[in-house]
Amino acid sequence: NMITGAAQMDGAILVVSGADGPMPQTKEHILLAQQVGVPAIVVFLNKVDQIDDQELLDLVELEIRETLDRYNFPGTDIPVISGSALLAVEALTANPQLKRGDNEWVDKIYKLMDVVDDFIPLPQRNTEKDFLMAIENIVSITGRGTVATGRVERGQIKVGDTVEIIGLRETKTTTIIGLEMF
Repeated sequence: NMITGAAQMDGAILVVSGADGPMPQTKEHILLAQQVGVPAIVVFLNKVDQIDDQELLDLVELEIRETLDRYNFPGTDIPVISGSALLAVEALTANPQLKRGDNEWVDKIYKLMDVVDDFIPLPQRNTEKDFLMAIENIVSITGRGTVATGRVERGQIKVGDTVEIIGLRETKTTTIIGLEMF
């Protein structure tokens, strides 16, 4: 699954179990990220609620950093945030109105997102040129029509704009009826 979108990533969150440490697939994901040119990684050390020994968590973090170094990522500089995704989800499920400062596990997810915002640079896109988006997937949604997803390489569009779909087949023209970004 990771290989599908990895080449389009501006950054990644590497999730590693604090209880288990880096697994073989962790190293495969780091290698893949390096090979496709993912420019920045942030680490989330998950399941730390299951570990009472801080020394063990420190060893897991050290192993992650050394593994990142082996694959030409700056392991010593990469932020590592510790938390428990499960406890954060459970807290938010029990009380969706939780805000920063209300729950330590939810706060760790907020901290992770803050670090992602700070550490992974926004991509530089030329918005002055014509719109260009490599289409990654096309789905048909009842009530909406055909939806194309992909990564914008340059330019900008808005609802109501007309675009051309260029590819191996005949060029088609369509109108943008909705936009979402994530």
